[in-house]
Amino acid sequence: MRRRSNPDLPPPPELPSFTVEPEMEEASPSILERHASTGLQRHDAPLDDDAIDPDAAKVVRRLERSGYQAYLVGGCVRDLLLGIRPKDFDVATSARPDDVRALFRNCRIIGRRFRLAHVLFGGGKVVEVATFRRNPTEADSDEDDDLLIRSDNVFGEAHEDALRRDFTLNALFYDLDRRQVLDWCGGMPDIQARTIRTIGDPGVRFREDPVRILRAVRFSAKLDLGIDPAVYDAMVASRAELARAARPRIFEEILRLMRVGASHRSMWLLWEIGAMAILLPELSAYLDDDEATDEGSARFFEKLTLLDKKTREGHGALDDVVLMTALLYEPLEEAASGTRDLMGAVNDFLDPVIDRIAMPRRIADGIRRIMFMVPRILAGKIGRFARTELFLPALDVAELVLASRGESTHRIEALRRDAMPPPPTREARRTSAFPRQRGARR
Repeated sequence: MRRRSNPDLPPPPELPSFTVEPEMEEASPSILERHASTGLQRHDAPLDDDAIDPDAAKVVRRLERSGYQAYLVGGCVRDLLLGIRPKDFDVATSARPDDVRALFRNCRIIGRRFRLAHVLFGGGKVVEVATFRRNPTEADSDEDDDLLIRSDNVFGEAHEDALRRDFTLNALFYDLDRRQVLDWCGGMPDIQARTIRTIGDPGVRFREDPVRILRAVRFSAKLDLGIDPAVYDAMVASRAELARAARPRIFEEILRLMRVGASHRSMWLLWEIGAMAILLPELSAYLDDDEATDEGSARFFEKLTLLDKKTREGHGALDDVVLMTALLYEPLEEAASGTRDLMGAVNDFLDPVIDRIAMPRRIADGIRRIMFMVPRILAGKIGRFARTELFLPALDVAELVLASRGESTHRIEALRRDAMPPPPTREARRTSAFPRQRGARR
């Protein structure tokens, strides 16, 4: 029922008029030109949407809708362009870490030296979101001859973030909405040539961060890429700089070389360029003296071939203790040969290695115990070892030792089957000591 108007009320106030203007056509070109005068090359490269993680795409698009620049960056773009399914996806953005946290409830800020945003999704998935950074200024270095980067925590622009990266292959950004690769450093030609090249002078870049030498080795081995001759020469010339790098980073990079399924080629490259003599001189000296070790280098590289085969066949990387024991097994065995004090010989060998590469105590203790167990496993003297938590890792090492010698591994496989707990039966999975009552609260 319509209400009658009241003639005693004053007339309504005049409201301001407004119109909705259509979106200006110049808006889109201005977005495309936001990196003008930065040397940007845009390449049309419509990557396979099914290969792009949907959660990472969601993060990028929400940041863009909120007025920030955001791109997929680094290794995920490189791998997609090389036809490899990326392991994880990283995002770079103009948003500061606190801005990212304000947009995503499922976000946490990590890092003390440089803050990063981790956006958390189901199943333990993490999408790392980093704010654009730039290289420290020359004033940050006290000595002209000392190029080692000790501070890398200055926010910057997108092109500055690309230029501060190590290799051209890792400096590519992907614009999801325009399906274009943003290239400030000539990375796309290097992708097409499957070649590793540094951004800028390779000698300077390796002096700034010697760990880049190990990263170049890993990318070459893992992705089957060539190394630019100038970069290779600089890796050889700068190898002594590795002694100045942070020791925990060195240890983590060595583990990464062992985990990627290309440890054979990684360690061969490390040995060839002389970097192994800086990081693991004990192993390098063993490989150099092939005649005295009765073809020990052949057994060493055969172990790594078997490791890589296990990794690529879907078993995944073996335990870190197994990887490091396999890496050092041959020179460790030689050091302990002919001595009654096996543990003393192993300790004398490991102590300088632990100090040089900051090997964690858990790993070092595991190597000691496995080196004590393996000879007894090979001799069939299992005893109480079958009840220890390192028995299965020790079996993995023993299997590699036998296979590298061309011997049968059937007995190791039998021991592993006996040591593995049986899978739970269907009935056992249903059984509960406290069965839920009908109508009980969940």
